[in-house]
Amino acid sequence: MGQTLFSGNKTLIKNAKIYDGSGAPAFLGDVLIEGDRILRVAESIAAETDFEVVDIKGLSLAPGFIDAHSHNDWFALRKDHKKYFEPFIKQGITTFVSGNCGLAATGFSDDTAHKDKIGGGLFFYKDAEAKGSVKDFLDAADGNMPCNLAVLAGHCTARASVSGSANRKLTEDEEKEMLAILEDALKQGAAGISLGLMYDPGLYADTDELKKIARLCEKYDRPLTVHPRASSAVSMSYPELLGRSHLLRALDELADVVSGTKTKLHYSHAIFVGRRSFKDKDEFLAIVDKLRNQGVDMMFDIYNETLGVSVITVILPAWYQAMTPEERKKPLVRAKLSVLVFASSLLLGFGFKDIEIAYIGEGYEKYEGKTVHQIAKEEGMSDLEAYLMLCEKSNFQGRVNMGPYTTAEIISDFEKNSNCLYMTDAWVEDCGVQNPAIYDCFPKFLQDALLGRGDSMEKTIERMTGATAQRFNIRERGYILPGCYADLTVFSEEELKNAIPDQKKSFGIRKVWINGKAVLDGDELDDTLIKTSGRSIFA
Repeated sequence: MGQTLFSGNKTLIKNAKIYDGSGAPAFLGDVLIEGDRILRVAESIAAETDFEVVDIKGLSLAPGFIDAHSHNDWFALRKDHKKYFEPFIKQGITTFVSGNCGLAATGFSDDTAHKDKIGGGLFFYKDAEAKGSVKDFLDAADGNMPCNLAVLAGHCTARASVSGSANRKLTEDEEKEMLAILEDALKQGAAGISLGLMYDPGLYADTDELKKIARLCEKYDRPLTVHPRASSAVSMSYPELLGRSHLLRALDELADVVSGTKTKLHYSHAIFVGRRSFKDKDEFLAIVDKLRNQGVDMMFDIYNETLGVSVITVILPAWYQAMTPEERKKPLVRAKLSVLVFASSLLLGFGFKDIEIAYIGEGYEKYEGKTVHQIAKEEGMSDLEAYLMLCEKSNFQGRVNMGPYTTAEIISDFEKNSNCLYMTDAWVEDCGVQNPAIYDCFPKFLQDALLGRGDSMEKTIERMTGATAQRFNIRERGYILPGCYADLTVFSEEELKNAIPDQKKSFGIRKVWINGKAVLDGDELDDTLIKTSGRSIFA
């Protein structure tokens, strides 16, 4: 972490209802900030002449919220920071755990010949300088971005670095190089390692490869976060459509991967894609409990949305993606794919009516905001033909919003689970339809708590602050305690209770401090302060 700054400037926050991030009952009190740290917390602190006094009587104060699953490492080194971080700060978020789903922006060999394969078709460097070393990346970002950032080392990133998108087992030398890249990332301060087993090239990894990665996490006592191979009852990740749910098979695989280790296993975005997947919720929780009882430190995270964002190819089988364009056009291949997709749709309770196009590419804006089914009708073709046409027009890199991924009832149940953390899994796109989670995901968690749909306010705030900090080795953040960094969020419980969510804007958040800098007041960001308010977090 960067050097602590003690400027001598002191800010006294008076008359706050304080949730300190520990899950303890809220209390009324004052908080004194000096420079970038919390100096004192007490029932009453007398103001002195050199104090800036901020009286928030009637409002609540919490540690700055920590987004447990983010991809904002891809935007930390962009030239124009504001547009990418503004909506999250307005949610009260001050810190991100980034590099998830195996798709980290850093953690690769600088001399790789496969840099174009890093990002999985979802993320691109654009005007940001690509830095392969985690240390170099964090050093460059420190004090040069709006929010605090921890990064995970991405398995997809490291694998692509050594073999591109090769659909095969790595050679002994390739695997050795990949593991060395991941270990170097952990040594340099990565918060853990992330797997993206549904994304190229992570989907090509076998269990033996994944077990070696798990042992690295165990060695350095860092979490292994996992986008599983399947998040639905039926998927394109397994050849058999009948039998055990694919979502549960993917969980079985993870249990095998961490078997015999003390790896901290973290399941990314506990979702149940397709209406026929909802029934797997209870067994999912039973497996989590079973693994924990067996000594596996397993947790998971959720967002407060019923849809999700993914690459357009997410429902295509790996064997089809690995084919050449000529092979894909063969009648037998198309027939096999058609039967597989049709059967999967029936078994999943999810189809082309549920896939909304967010972005295909420049010149194809007419498709945005429409479902594949709507586009098929307009183009006079079958749903599958329209889908494959959209894949091809986007060079198999289009973006979609899909749902249902879960239900309000499942979200409510999971919010109360002590093994659950909160996140957005969202990022601001330059073009196309945005993920609604960029706007008000965290305020909705707070609203659920206040309206009795979620856990208590104390526990809800703990899961988005102190518990997440503990999970990812984020030291001296996530709590309102003397000596902690002054990341603070002020909110109105009355506004949170009465707001109508999903209006493409945040609600209830009044003020935000990041490292002692007052970056948000009302609805206004301080454009000068946010250029340097964020710090890099070294695990």
